[in-house]
Amino acid sequence: MVIDRIVAVVGEHRILQSDVETQYLQNRAQGIPMPGDPKCSVLEDYLSQKLLVNQAKIDSVEVSEGTVEMELNGRLDYFINMIGSQQALEEYFGKSIIQIKEDMRQSVRESLLMRQMHGNITKDVRVTPSEVKNYYNSLARDSIPFIDSKIQISQVVMYPEVTVEAIFATKQKLLDLRKRILNGEKFSTLAVLYSEGPSAPKGGEIGFMGKGELDPAYAKAAFSLKEGGISTIVESSFGYHIIQLIERREDRVNTRHILMKPEIDPEAIVATRRKLDSIATLIRTDTIDFDLAARIYSQDRNSAVNGGVVVNPLNNTTEFEMDDLQPAEFVALRDLNVGEITDAFKAEDENGKEVYKIILLQNRTRPHRANLKDDYKVLQEMALERKKDEAIQTWLDEKIEETYVKIDNSFAGCAFHKKAWLKN
Repeated sequence: MVIDRIVAVVGEHRILQSDVETQYLQNRAQGIPMPGDPKCSVLEDYLSQKLLVNQAKIDSVEVSEGTVEMELNGRLDYFINMIGSQQALEEYFGKSIIQIKEDMRQSVRESLLMRQMHGNITKDVRVTPSEVKNYYNSLARDSIPFIDSKIQISQVVMYPEVTVEAIFATKQKLLDLRKRILNGEKFSTLAVLYSEGPSAPKGGEIGFMGKGELDPAYAKAAFSLKEGGISTIVESSFGYHIIQLIERREDRVNTRHILMKPEIDPEAIVATRRKLDSIATLIRTDTIDFDLAARIYSQDRNSAVNGGVVVNPLNNTTEFEMDDLQPAEFVALRDLNVGEITDAFKAEDENGKEVYKIILLQNRTRPHRANLKDDYKVLQEMALERKKDEAIQTWLDEKIEETYVKIDNSFAGCAFHKKAWLKN
């Protein structure tokens, strides 16, 4: 019985039967299209990848060990978060996390080399306005992207006042929980029962993160702990926490926490709503411009400095699709006309804290097929991607002719997209 064998060689790089079989099964499980003979399609993808890696070595293209390590850690964190825990991942693979990491290292390094080669090949590719126009005119109507309705909004945001008594009560609850943990109760169990953060169902565990990914106060406390250690109360932009360090890997930590937020007094909510509704009335009667009202009254610093204009964090533009909005914002805006202002309503800020706001609907576009006048940037990006792909294909055609390529006879009947693969 043949356990494994070499089915192709590209330069100095081999492709194994097991590589093709494994990728074929993964593609099928994920529903990835594989035109023609699926295993031939998988092999051709591998041939292109190995050609890029082979040329990277010839061109002395390198990636640092630090970059490989960072990418490895990111992928492992993703897998751990998907499967639930490091222990579950180790049980799934039947290997220790160190062995899993080493098994992935070469694949990750090659992936980074391919990414860098792609960048090198396409770095000078540009598209002119005439090329964008020609690209658009070449598209069949069904291939022209459909652009959903987009809106632009401005807001005035206010936080209800939190009393000193409410803060004290929250801290006392956390101190009581910390005492219970130190007396032997499981942190993860208490996190499930009491934490107000989205990680509560996972026992408060948030996965491996670097300092830049965490709230500064949270990061400072987490990185000062020893493994298994419990922090004192930490105040962050999300609320108040106690934190446990699960594991530290160089500049990344895996922690669990219990998050609590002080209860807001109902009278403070009423007062905040009244103030916002009063501001809305002043704007509607032209007593004050929305822009100025936002600069004076809004407690959201990011939008206040822009006169209330909100930037979409998903694309760094001022345009939102309705699905980008929080449910409360969606409800408040769905029947609003351009130029109108909502009444005050409850929402959440980016840290999950309770806020109240009024929103001005500045603009709303209609759903439509993309056109050069309204959607030039979308079409420009599409034209650029196609031109980059053409540059890659031209590069592959040239390098196939220059590089030693040998394919096993079992794949000799494959109808490859590039027939030159079978030149030998």
